[in-house]
Amino acid sequence: MATFLFELWKRKWLFAALAVGLLVAILPAPEGLSRQGLFVLAISIGSVVVFVTEPVPLPTVALLIAVLQVVLGIAEPKVVAKSFMSDSVFFIMGSLMIAVAFVKQKLDRRIAYMLLRVTGGSSYRFATGVMITGAFMASLIGEHTVAAILLPVCLVVIRGVSEREGVDRALVALLLFSLAFGSTIAGVGTPSGGARNAIMIQYWQDLVPMLAPGQQPITISYFEWTAVAYPMLLLCVPVIGLILRYTFKPRIRSLAQVTAKLREEMREAGSLEVRDWMTISIFGLILVLWLFFSGSLGLGTTALIGAILYLVTGLVEWSDLNSGVNWGVVLLYAAAMSIGAAMVRTGAAEWVAQAFMGLMSSIGLGGGVALLVAVSVLITLVTNTMSSGAAVAVLAPITLKIALIAGIDLVTMGFVTAIASAFGFLSVASHPGVTIVYSAGYLPATDFLRHGWKIALACILMLALYSVTYLPWISQFFSATGGIR
Repeated sequence: MATFLFELWKRKWLFAALAVGLLVAILPAPEGLSRQGLFVLAISIGSVVVFVTEPVPLPTVALLIAVLQVVLGIAEPKVVAKSFMSDSVFFIMGSLMIAVAFVKQKLDRRIAYMLLRVTGGSSYRFATGVMITGAFMASLIGEHTVAAILLPVCLVVIRGVSEREGVDRALVALLLFSLAFGSTIAGVGTPSGGARNAIMIQYWQDLVPMLAPGQQPITISYFEWTAVAYPMLLLCVPVIGLILRYTFKPRIRSLAQVTAKLREEMREAGSLEVRDWMTISIFGLILVLWLFFSGSLGLGTTALIGAILYLVTGLVEWSDLNSGVNWGVVLLYAAAMSIGAAMVRTGAAEWVAQAFMGLMSSIGLGGGVALLVAVSVLITLVTNTMSSGAAVAVLAPITLKIALIAGIDLVTMGFVTAIASAFGFLSVASHPGVTIVYSAGYLPATDFLRHGWKIALACILMLALYSVTYLPWISQFFSATGGIR
């Protein structure tokens, strides 16, 4: 009996989450919100409590999200099942499989050794190298791919240090957060850095004439987006790096022993062999398909093509994938996408956004930089409960309309909306890149909220500064030179 009661006590936060969700669900539905929308909010709030406290394995939450949607009548079973298997979920699954192929051929060790040589073997400099490398790559091809490539590189160093000197939790957190947060924020840099960017560009073209009859669509080129958004990336990455450096102080400052071990392994392995070049070539092919054909093939299907090629060529066996892929994380991200779709379908997301903006107006924050900060906070909160693409898809029509009412430039509001959707630092289900880093199993979900709020707050403040200084200037520059129009 004592053991049973102890196990129940360990899960107290699960019961607390269920109680909070039940309390929200039995409340009268507010005006403008359907009963199903209220149920979705109840599930979302309860899920956030469990994500933060982690009283049970997080894939359990994914299963609960599926079951509760059906039991509460939010959607039919086939609709829920369909929402669990999207192209984004295929992308997470395929990316993790590709990462397994890199690990099996020990290419992760070669990349780790190259980074260690460049950074001089210092823990702080290596973390900085991971962040800068990840940020640059993620600005071009998205954080999902970058996280899948560089996570094994970080794990090589973490495991190498742990074998010799024991686990240094501060070093683990420093490296993994540098990868997760650096690649996540970098996705705003170019249009190809994330789906949210493409969605925003499309909304400027399609929605502006609908929201403001008589106004011409706003068109922005790849170069113009990069010129406007990349300085925000260059501003955020060093600040995030500094916050992480002063938050985590590793006991192990030198990685010289790991470097020496990897140097010896590289010497024994010799030059790249045929299997290594095959692994690199297949990934190169997938990268080309991602860059130029993802519009027709989809990111997820393309990732699965890579996994299939690795299996067909014998570079990996299914047993490697079965043991090397964290399938629970795939299920967790699928559930996050499912509840995000339910929020859109039931109107819950739009109701929350409108209620939030109404509150801001009532307390005198309905215009100027204060409104932009309020929008940033809202989008940051929403993007931590669903994907950034879904957050922009749901909120951008509302934020653009608010900009028209408040007299704020539509280009400024659009960039604020897109950039704030990258502030997914609080939840392991906020961005695929964060989810992939969490899949390593070294960081509890609570650490993302406990440390991520500082990063989110700093980024919101930087976005406010950026939106009243550089953004208006560069927008006027392009308008005067016949650019953004």
